[in-house]
Order: sequence, then C-alpha cells, then structure tokens
Amino acid sequence: MTFHGLVDGKEHLLIGLGPWEQALLDTEGAGGPPLVRLHSECLTGDVLGSERCDCGPQLREAVEAISSTGGFLLYLRQEGRGVGLYSKLDAYALQDQGFDTYDANTALGHGADERDYTAAAQMLEALGATSIRLLTNNPDKVRQLSAQGIRVVEQVPTEVHLTDANRHYLASKRDRTGHTLELGAVVAGEVQALEEMDRAEVLLQGIDALVPALRDRVESTEELRKLPEATMDDLHRSGVFRLLVPPTAGGYGLGVRTYGEAIRRLARGCASTAWTAGHLAEHAWMLARWPKPVQDEVFANHRMPMAAATGAPPGAAVKVPGGFTISGRWSFASGVMHSEWVLLAAEAEQGRVQALVPVADLELLDVWHTSGLRGTGSNDLLAKELFVPEHRVMDWEQLSGTENPGSRLHADALVRAPMATLLNLVAPSTTLGAAEHALELFRDRMLVRKVKNTTDNRQADSALAQARYAEAYGLVAGARLLWQDAIDTLSEALGRKDPRLTDEERSGYRLALALSGESAAQAVRLMSARAGGSAHRLSHPLQRIQRDVEVLVNHPTLNLDPVLEQAGRGLLGLGLAVKSF
Repeated sequence: MTFHGLVDGKEHLLIGLGPWEQALLDTEGAGGPPLVRLHSECLTGDVLGSERCDCGPQLREAVEAISSTGGFLLYLRQEGRGVGLYSKLDAYALQDQGFDTYDANTALGHGADERDYTAAAQMLEALGATSIRLLTNNPDKVRQLSAQGIRVVEQVPTEVHLTDANRHYLASKRDRTGHTLELGAVVAGEVQALEEMDRAEVLLQGIDALVPALRDRVESTEELRKLPEATMDDLHRSGVFRLLVPPTAGGYGLGVRTYGEAIRRLARGCASTAWTAGHLAEHAWMLARWPKPVQDEVFANHRMPMAAATGAPPGAAVKVPGGFTISGRWSFASGVMHSEWVLLAAEAEQGRVQALVPVADLELLDVWHTSGLRGTGSNDLLAKELFVPEHRVMDWEQLSGTENPGSRLHADALVRAPMATLLNLVAPSTTLGAAEHALELFRDRMLVRKVKNTTDNRQADSALAQARYAEAYGLVAGARLLWQDAIDTLSEALGRKDPRLTDEERSGYRLALALSGESAAQAVRLMSARAGGSAHRLSHPLQRIQRDVEVLVNHPTLNLDPVLEQAGRGLLGLGLAVKSF
C-alpha cells in the first residue's frame, strides 16, 4: 500500500502479510492485534547482504513472522538511521577507524539516530491499526508510536543475529540505546572488553596524530587565549570528550587510565589544549552524576555537553519558589570559552550546592591575561540574583559522593567514583606531558647546538651537558613513575565495591601526583637553564612549556607545601585536617 500526505513527504511502503485483514478485525481475539514491523531501509544489508549490521536477517525474519500471524511490514525510507545512504557509507569508513555506529554519525555532524516514526503512525492510523504488537528490540520505536497514539500492547523481540562482523554493532545498540539484545554473558563480556580496548587504542592513536597540528597552532592558541575552532573540531572528532561518560549516556566509559594518558599525550602538543580538553571531558562525566531530568536535557541525542565548572570562590544561593537565586563572582572557569553550560558552586542555607547554569545567562569577565596556560581562557563569571530552577541545583555532598543520582541510572562503576579523585588528575598529567615534550626538544637541541666558550662541536659532546641531560631525563622518568603509581592506586580503588580511598590511600595518591608535578617542573627548569638564549625567544616552544609548567605547579593539586602537610598527616594516621583533600 502507498500513501499520500505523509508528514515527511517520503514514499514509504506498507506491506500486508498473512491474514492481516482478520488481524485488524480481531484485535481482542486469540491471535491478538496485528503484528507490525517498522523496518528502516538498508540497501547494504537488505539488498547486498552486508554483515556489518543485522538488517537483512531482521527483514527476512519479520516477513516470516508476520506472514504466519497477520500484520504489516512498514518499509521506511530512512536509510542509515535517517542520515542517508552516502552519509552511512562515510560512517562506515569511520567505523573502520574504531568509531561505533552512533559516534560515526555524530562525528559527521548528524544525530546519533535521526529517525522519526510520525509517518509510520500515520500509515497505521489510516488503516485503523491503532492497537498493535510491535516486532522490535528498539525501545525508541515503542516510545514514538505511543506518543503518536498507537497502542503497543506487546513488544515482541526479534531474534539476535550475532556474527563476528556485527558483534560491536549489536553491543553498541544494546549499550548506547537500550536495545533488548541478549548477547549472552560470555559473548557480551568479550564484546565489551574488546570494545573498550579497541576504542581506547583508537582514541589514543588519534590523539597522537593530532600532536603535530597542536604544535603548529600553539602560537595562535596563546594569541586567541582560547583553543582555535580547528582544535575543538579535532578534539570532538577524536572522542576525547566522551571518554569518561558512561555508554548509556552516549560516552565511552573508558576509565582513569585512558583519561590520564589522553591528557598526557595532548600536553605533548599543547598544554593549554590538554588542560581544556581534560576539564571538559571531566565536566561531562560530572553531569552524568545528575538526576535523569538534567541528563535528558544535556545528553539529548547522545551529544556531549560542553560545560565549565568552578567553585573558586563559591557564590551564594538563596532558596526561592521554584528554585534558587545565585550571586557571586567565580574565577578559573576553564573551558568556558567553548561551553554552553557551567557548573557553579554556591553556599546555601542547607550547605554547599552546585548549580547548572547556561553560560549565556552569566556575565563573562575577560581577565585571563597570564604568563602560562594562556590558551585555556579560564576567565571569571559574574551573576547577581540569577534564578536557577530547582532541578538544576544539587546538594554537593550527594553529587560528589558514591551514591549520586547518576549511579542509579548507569551501571558504569566510574560514575560511583568520588568526584574529587578525578578532579586531581588534569594538572599532573598535563605537567608530565609538557615535560616529556621539553625533553624531546632539549635532546634535539643538544645534538646540533654549538655552545660558545667551549671546544666542542655541539653541546651533546660535552661531558657536563651529557650529565645535565641524564639528570633531566631521570627527573622526567621519576615524574612518570610517580604519576603511574597514582593512576594504579586510583584504578585499583575504583575496581572495588566501595571505591572510596582510605586516608592512607588518598594521602599516597595526592602525594605521588604532587611529587610527579614537582619532578617534571624541576626537569623543565633545568632544561630551560641549559638550552641557550635563543630558547627564550617567544617563538620557541621550550620557553612556552616553562611558562605553562610554572602556572601548573601553582594549581592546588600540585602546590607542594599544603599537599605535603596533609599527606604527612594521613600517612602517620593522624587524620586529614582538610576534608576536601
């Protein structure tokens, strides 16, 4: 059957199979209402037999199942989940690079799933099929038809057409959009492990490939005092902003090891980029801890929300009907130049809260004029009695703890991690990566540089210079080992049922990160002092790294004296005097 006047104007087709007329008349009988399948057109699977999806087997299964009971097959012209055939083929190329089926669509500028079943509801209503049994594993089809007034009395699952070629595809449908697919415990576990391993490897390889471009753009990054659009586009395509977010919210859920490594590798290209990307990824993870209404808003269509976050210093929140008014001036809003949202800490009568506010509702103060990390654009924000609806304000203790609202929405263990543990990773990871880049520059320079007042042909031929290089190398190696020890401590804790660190573990974790940063900074200072005068020209990357690192070590994560004091208390069993440590 063909139709005129459908809402999207497309030539959708409805095929009546088996005793469909009787099924329409006998909606309350033993056979039940008609069995219906909404099948989106798939040239590659339906016609050419592609094995990278399960569309062809599902189409054949649907024809057989509906023919035996009576009902309708709706063949809908929504190729590639609504993005079209050519875009689907482009998405296939991205999938070959490690993207899953949803991220490939979003990387091309499309929605993860652009299908609209309004026309399907019109077709069914025209036949009087307003009560149906729906053959599908996709809960979105049930939701959309129900919203259009079609009563789905039963959701009949299709078979699972699992092959080696489509297992990642099926696992993505199960994990990302809630398809009711029973892949089996062993197979599901293998798929998840392979997906995580492959995705982490692909993501990190993609970051490595970005490093030369980041180095080329570093001067413009400083001049702009924010990341260039080309860099933000590259970061979005890399998937780094999805890294920590659970799969059920559209992310990768890759964990702290990949997160720290991603920041470290980005810093080998540009410290400002590493800092900004690390915080934006972290803030998306923080939003996955909020209640469902907020997550439905910010993660709509599986897009990653760009959000800044700051609590320095906290503002003031006053309870009013329907929500709160907040006032204050917040500093160090890293990532705000690329954000649509901002998470603001404020003190209310009942204690500290966090408010989620559109950046457009705040006054942005252009104050980020610094010697280092200039490209982060970590400006100040100002608000005076700004109204924030109640659902966008959360108690800080509940939000930052293990039993946050998001932990009841997502099975990903990382959502239960105490929030403070991840907030401490960006500065030391950036410092380490920057120091590694400096060591590379220092080595290359020593191998060609002629030093005045010596008889050596190049600096590397001097025994004293060799000793200096070995010292710098050792400091960077020590920083790396301390950093890795901290990552190991955190990873092991997150694998437990209770992921909270003991005072002793927290002290060792914070101490290792702070000493890693200090060792990396010492290495950079040593190399800058021995690299010659020309290395201090503003065009030379080594002086930029030194400026960036000196700003980094003044961050509370790496500010050594307070960390040493609290870590000493914790390691001696005296208890931590600062609760937020």
